[in-house]
Amino acid sequence: MMWGTMADLYTPQAIWGRELRHYRQTAGLTQAQLAQKIHFSESLISGIETGQLPASPEFAQTCDSALTTGGALQRLLDWRRGQVFPAWFGKWHDKEQVATTLRAYEPILVPGLLQTPEYAFEVLYGDETAVQARVQRQQVFARTAPPPPLLRCVIDEAVLHRLIGTPEIMRKQLEHLASIIAPRVSVQVVPLGGIRAGLEAGFIIATLEGGSEVAYLDTAVRGLVTTDQDDITAAVAKFEAIRIEALPLRMSVDLIKRTAEERWT
Repeated sequence: MMWGTMADLYTPQAIWGRELRHYRQTAGLTQAQLAQKIHFSESLISGIETGQLPASPEFAQTCDSALTTGGALQRLLDWRRGQVFPAWFGKWHDKEQVATTLRAYEPILVPGLLQTPEYAFEVLYGDETAVQARVQRQQVFARTAPPPPLLRCVIDEAVLHRLIGTPEIMRKQLEHLASIIAPRVSVQVVPLGGIRAGLEAGFIIATLEGGSEVAYLDTAVRGLVTTDQDDITAAVAKFEAIRIEALPLRMSVDLIKRTAEERWT
Protein backbone atom coordinates (compact mmCIF):
# COMPACT_ATOMS: atom_id res chain seq x y z
CA MET A 1 0.00 0.00 0.00
CA MET A 2 1.38 3.40 -0.98
CA TRP A 3 0.15 6.64 0.51
CA GLY A 4 -1.02 9.57 -1.58
CA THR A 5 0.39 13.08 -1.71
CA MET A 6 0.63 15.25 1.38
CA ALA A 7 -2.46 17.11 2.52
CA ASP A 8 -0.31 19.96 3.89
CA LEU A 9 3.32 20.38 2.82
CA TYR A 10 4.31 22.56 5.74
CA THR A 11 3.12 20.76 8.87
CA PRO A 12 6.02 19.72 11.16
CA GLN A 13 5.08 16.10 10.46
CA ALA A 14 5.34 16.60 6.68
CA ILE A 15 8.63 18.48 7.01
CA TRP A 16 10.03 15.63 9.12
CA GLY A 17 8.97 13.17 6.44
CA ARG A 18 10.84 15.12 3.78
CA GLU A 19 13.96 15.11 5.93
CA LEU A 20 13.70 11.34 6.17
CA ARG A 21 13.40 11.14 2.38
CA HIS A 22 16.47 13.39 2.02
CA TYR A 23 18.62 11.19 4.26
CA ARG A 24 17.32 8.01 2.61
CA GLN A 25 18.07 9.26 -0.90
CA THR A 26 21.46 10.58 0.17
CA ALA A 27 22.25 7.06 1.37
CA GLY A 28 21.24 5.74 -2.05
CA LEU A 29 18.39 3.60 -0.72
CA THR A 30 14.90 3.00 -2.03
CA GLN A 31 12.02 2.79 0.42
CA ALA A 32 12.02 -0.98 -0.01
CA GLN A 33 15.74 -1.21 0.75
CA LEU A 34 15.39 0.97 3.85
CA ALA A 35 12.48 -1.18 4.99
CA GLN A 36 14.71 -4.25 4.83
CA LYS A 37 17.45 -2.53 6.84
CA ILE A 38 15.27 -1.18 9.65
CA HIS A 39 12.57 -3.90 9.76
CA PHE A 40 9.69 -1.46 9.37
CA SER A 41 7.23 -1.80 6.49
CA GLU A 42 7.69 -0.01 3.18
CA SER A 43 4.12 1.33 3.45
CA LEU A 44 4.92 2.89 6.83
CA ILE A 45 8.02 4.58 5.41
CA SER A 46 5.98 5.89 2.47
CA GLY A 47 3.26 7.20 4.79
CA ILE A 48 5.81 8.97 7.00
CA GLU A 49 7.72 10.49 4.07
CA THR A 50 4.51 11.94 2.61
CA GLY A 51 3.44 13.36 5.98
CA GLN A 52 0.42 11.09 6.27
CA LEU A 53 1.73 9.20 9.29
CA PRO A 54 3.73 10.29 12.36
CA ALA A 55 7.15 8.86 13.17
CA SER A 56 7.67 7.24 16.55
CA PRO A 57 10.87 7.87 18.56
CA GLU A 58 11.82 4.23 17.98
CA PHE A 59 11.40 4.65 14.22
CA ALA A 60 13.51 7.84 14.22
CA GLN A 61 16.27 6.21 16.26
CA THR A 62 16.37 3.18 13.96
CA CYS A 63 16.54 5.39 10.86
CA ASP A 64 19.30 7.52 12.40
CA SER A 65 21.36 4.38 12.92
CA ALA A 66 20.68 2.90 9.48
CA LEU A 67 21.26 6.18 7.61
CA THR A 68 24.17 7.42 9.77
CA THR A 69 22.57 10.81 10.40
CA GLY A 70 24.30 11.51 13.71
CA GLY A 71 20.95 11.57 15.53
CA ALA A 72 19.46 14.31 13.34
CA LEU A 73 16.09 12.62 12.89
CA GLN A 74 15.61 12.09 16.62
CA ARG A 75 16.43 15.74 17.29
CA LEU A 76 13.97 16.84 14.63
CA LEU A 77 11.18 15.10 16.56
CA ASP A 78 11.52 17.74 19.28
CA TRP A 79 8.68 19.68 17.62
CA ARG A 80 6.28 17.12 19.11
CA ARG A 81 7.12 18.19 22.64
CA GLY A 82 5.39 21.49 22.11
CA GLN A 83 2.35 19.94 20.45
CA VAL A 84 0.07 18.27 22.97
CA PHE A 85 -2.43 17.00 20.39
CA PRO A 86 -2.08 16.31 16.65
CA ALA A 87 -3.43 19.20 14.58
CA TRP A 88 -6.43 17.19 13.39
CA PHE A 89 -7.36 16.17 16.96
CA GLY A 90 -7.12 19.71 18.30
CA LYS A 91 -10.28 20.59 16.38
CA TRP A 92 -12.16 17.83 18.19
CA HIS A 93 -10.65 18.59 21.59
CA ASP A 94 -12.06 22.12 21.51
CA LYS A 95 -15.57 20.80 20.85
CA GLU A 96 -15.29 17.97 23.36
CA GLN A 97 -14.39 20.36 26.16
CA VAL A 98 -17.63 22.37 25.78
CA ALA A 99 -20.01 19.56 24.78
CA THR A 100 -23.21 19.04 26.72
CA THR A 101 -23.59 15.41 25.59
CA LEU A 102 -21.10 12.84 24.24
CA ARG A 103 -22.18 9.58 22.61
CA ALA A 104 -19.26 7.24 21.95
CA TYR A 105 -18.83 3.81 20.40
CA GLU A 106 -15.52 1.95 20.62
CA PRO A 107 -14.93 -1.58 19.23
CA ILE A 108 -11.22 -1.94 19.99
CA LEU A 109 -10.05 -0.01 23.08
CA VAL A 110 -11.46 1.63 26.17
CA PRO A 111 -12.36 5.18 25.06
CA GLY A 112 -9.69 7.76 25.86
CA LEU A 113 -11.97 9.68 28.23
CA LEU A 114 -12.30 6.55 30.38
CA GLN A 115 -8.74 5.20 30.29
CA THR A 116 -6.56 4.87 33.37
CA PRO A 117 -3.09 6.46 33.07
CA GLU A 118 -1.47 3.01 33.02
CA TYR A 119 -3.73 1.78 30.21
CA ALA A 120 -3.19 5.02 28.27
CA PHE A 121 0.58 4.67 28.70
CA GLU A 122 0.46 1.32 26.88
CA VAL A 123 -1.90 2.53 24.17
CA LEU A 124 0.25 5.61 23.53
CA TYR A 125 3.52 3.64 23.35
CA GLY A 126 4.94 5.17 26.51
CA ASP A 127 4.64 8.79 25.35
CA GLU A 128 4.27 10.47 28.75
CA THR A 129 3.36 13.86 27.27
CA ALA A 130 0.50 12.28 25.33
CA VAL A 131 -0.63 10.36 28.43
CA GLN A 132 -0.75 13.56 30.46
CA ALA A 133 -2.77 15.24 27.71
CA ARG A 134 -5.22 12.35 27.65
CA VAL A 135 -5.65 12.44 31.42
CA GLN A 136 -6.15 16.20 31.22
CA ARG A 137 -8.98 15.66 28.73
CA GLN A 138 -10.80 13.70 31.41
CA GLN A 139 -11.05 16.83 33.54
CA VAL A 140 -14.06 17.70 31.42
CA PHE A 141 -16.05 15.63 33.92
CA ALA A 142 -14.88 17.85 36.77
CA ARG A 143 -15.80 21.18 35.18
CA THR A 144 -18.39 23.40 36.81
CA ALA A 145 -19.26 25.88 34.06
CA PRO A 146 -20.78 24.56 31.97
CA PRO A 147 -21.78 21.43 33.93
CA PRO A 148 -20.00 18.16 33.00
CA PRO A 149 -21.24 16.52 29.81
CA LEU A 150 -23.59 13.58 29.74
CA LEU A 151 -21.53 10.61 28.46
CA ARG A 152 -23.23 7.61 26.90
CA CYS A 153 -20.60 5.07 25.88
CA VAL A 154 -20.97 1.69 24.15
CA ILE A 155 -18.05 -0.73 23.79
CA ASP A 156 -17.67 -4.20 22.33
CA GLU A 157 -17.09 -7.00 24.81
CA ALA A 158 -13.83 -7.75 22.97
CA VAL A 159 -12.45 -4.56 24.54
CA LEU A 160 -12.71 -6.24 27.95
CA HIS A 161 -10.70 -9.27 26.78
CA ARG A 162 -8.00 -7.56 24.71
CA LEU A 163 -4.75 -7.51 26.70
CA ILE A 164 -3.26 -4.04 26.86
CA GLY A 165 -0.08 -4.03 28.92
CA THR A 166 -0.39 -6.53 31.76
CA PRO A 167 -3.26 -8.40 33.43
CA GLU A 168 -2.94 -6.03 36.39
CA ILE A 169 -3.36 -3.00 34.11
CA MET A 170 -6.42 -4.62 32.56
CA ARG A 171 -7.95 -5.47 35.93
CA LYS A 172 -7.53 -1.93 37.21
CA GLN A 173 -8.88 -0.52 33.96
CA LEU A 174 -12.03 -2.62 34.12
CA GLU A 175 -12.48 -1.85 37.82
CA HIS A 176 -12.22 1.83 36.91
CA LEU A 177 -14.86 1.42 34.19
CA ALA A 178 -17.25 -0.18 36.66
CA SER A 179 -16.59 2.44 39.33
CA ILE A 180 -17.23 5.55 37.23
CA ILE A 181 -20.80 4.64 36.34
CA ALA A 182 -23.00 7.50 37.52
CA PRO A 183 -26.16 9.30 36.41
CA ARG A 184 -24.12 11.32 33.90
CA VAL A 185 -21.76 8.53 32.80
CA SER A 186 -22.87 5.17 31.46
CA VAL A 187 -21.01 2.30 29.78
CA GLN A 188 -22.87 -0.46 27.96
CA VAL A 189 -21.33 -3.56 26.42
CA VAL A 190 -22.23 -5.23 23.13
CA PRO A 191 -21.79 -8.95 23.91
CA LEU A 192 -19.50 -11.14 21.85
CA GLY A 193 -21.31 -12.51 18.84
CA GLY A 194 -23.46 -9.42 18.49
CA ILE A 195 -24.37 -8.71 14.89
CA ARG A 196 -22.51 -5.43 14.83
CA ALA A 197 -19.74 -6.28 17.27
CA GLY A 198 -16.42 -5.26 15.75
CA LEU A 199 -17.94 -4.23 12.41
CA GLU A 200 -17.97 -0.50 12.95
CA ALA A 201 -15.07 1.90 13.42
CA GLY A 202 -15.10 3.93 16.60
CA PHE A 203 -16.76 7.34 16.65
CA ILE A 204 -18.02 10.03 19.02
CA ILE A 205 -20.88 12.48 18.59
CA ALA A 206 -20.77 15.71 20.58
CA THR A 207 -23.87 17.82 21.15
CA LEU A 208 -23.02 21.44 21.85
CA GLU A 209 -24.95 24.15 23.65
CA GLY A 210 -27.76 25.23 21.38
CA GLY A 211 -28.16 21.74 19.93
CA SER A 212 -25.58 21.75 17.13
CA GLU A 213 -23.59 18.54 16.70
CA VAL A 214 -20.12 17.53 15.57
CA ALA A 215 -18.70 14.03 15.10
CA TYR A 216 -15.24 12.50 15.43
CA LEU A 217 -14.73 9.44 13.23
CA ASP A 218 -11.80 7.03 13.53
CA THR A 219 -9.95 5.99 10.38
CA ALA A 220 -6.88 3.83 9.77
CA VAL A 221 -4.68 6.92 9.36
CA ARG A 222 -6.16 9.68 11.53
CA GLY A 223 -9.37 10.90 13.10
CA LEU A 224 -11.81 12.99 11.07
CA VAL A 225 -13.89 15.80 12.54
CA THR A 226 -17.09 16.63 10.67
CA THR A 227 -20.10 18.89 11.01
CA ASP A 228 -21.64 17.66 7.76
CA GLN A 229 -25.30 17.00 8.52
CA ASP A 230 -25.44 13.80 6.47
CA ASP A 231 -22.41 12.45 8.37
CA ILE A 232 -23.96 13.42 11.72
CA THR A 233 -27.30 11.82 10.85
CA ALA A 234 -25.57 8.59 9.79
CA ALA A 235 -23.43 8.53 12.97
CA VAL A 236 -26.45 9.05 15.24
CA ALA A 237 -28.35 6.28 13.45
CA LYS A 238 -25.38 3.90 13.80
CA PHE A 239 -24.95 4.72 17.47
CA GLU A 240 -28.59 4.02 18.27
CA ALA A 241 -28.55 0.79 16.24
CA ILE A 242 -25.44 -0.43 18.09
CA ARG A 243 -26.79 0.67 21.47
CA ILE A 244 -29.93 -1.41 20.94
CA GLU A 245 -27.71 -4.51 20.76
CA ALA A 246 -25.86 -3.63 23.96
CA LEU A 247 -26.63 -5.12 27.34
CA PRO A 248 -28.58 -2.93 29.77
CA LEU A 249 -26.44 -0.82 32.08
CA ARG A 250 -26.64 -3.05 35.16
CA MET A 251 -25.87 -6.21 33.15
CA SER A 252 -22.99 -4.41 31.44
CA VAL A 253 -21.47 -3.39 34.79
CA ASP A 254 -21.83 -6.96 36.07
CA LEU A 255 -20.06 -8.26 32.94
CA ILE A 256 -17.23 -5.75 33.33
CA LYS A 257 -16.72 -6.71 36.99
CA ARG A 258 -16.90 -10.43 36.24
CA THR A 259 -14.37 -10.15 33.42
CA ALA A 260 -11.99 -8.22 35.68
CA GLU A 261 -12.20 -10.92 38.35
CA GLU A 262 -12.24 -14.04 36.18
CA ARG A 263 -9.94 -13.12 33.31
CA TRP A 264 -7.52 -10.58 34.75
CA THR A 265 -6.97 -11.68 38.34
